[in-house]
Amino acid sequence: MRIRVLRTIDNGKQTNGVLYVEKDNKILFECFTLELPWKDNQRRVSCIPEGTYKAIKHRSPKFGESVWIQNVPNRSEILIHPANYVRQLLGCIAPGDSLRDIDGDGLDDVTNSRNTMNKILSLLPNSFEVKIEYR
Repeated sequence: MRIRVLRTIDNGKQTNGVLYVEKDNKILFECFTLELPWKDNQRRVSCIPEGTYKAIKHRSPKFGESVWIQNVPNRSEILIHPANYVRQLLGCIAPGDSLRDIDGDGLDDVTNSRNTMNKILSLLPNSFEVKIEYR
């Protein structure tokens, strides 16, 4: 069982992608993702590097039920958590059921993030892997 995040666009202001929940090479669920742009893995301003990471279900005091991505080089507390706007992210990944500009700032946002997160979590065991790659 794993989550695969396929990054599709990095425009220097944000990174958009698609998240798949997979089991035995079959896609059980897919949604969109929103992340910070790549800025050399700098804390709080960059998305994390491509790679495969261990992950666990986690209850964050700030974001509630989420996924904690473990052992990210030079980073800590990287989550997949509910959020709608890139300005709400400090290196984490926000899932949603669509990408569109909901606040009129010219950037894509994700919609229905909390419900999307709940769906992801309902499919996953307590520990699994997260693979992040670019298209």
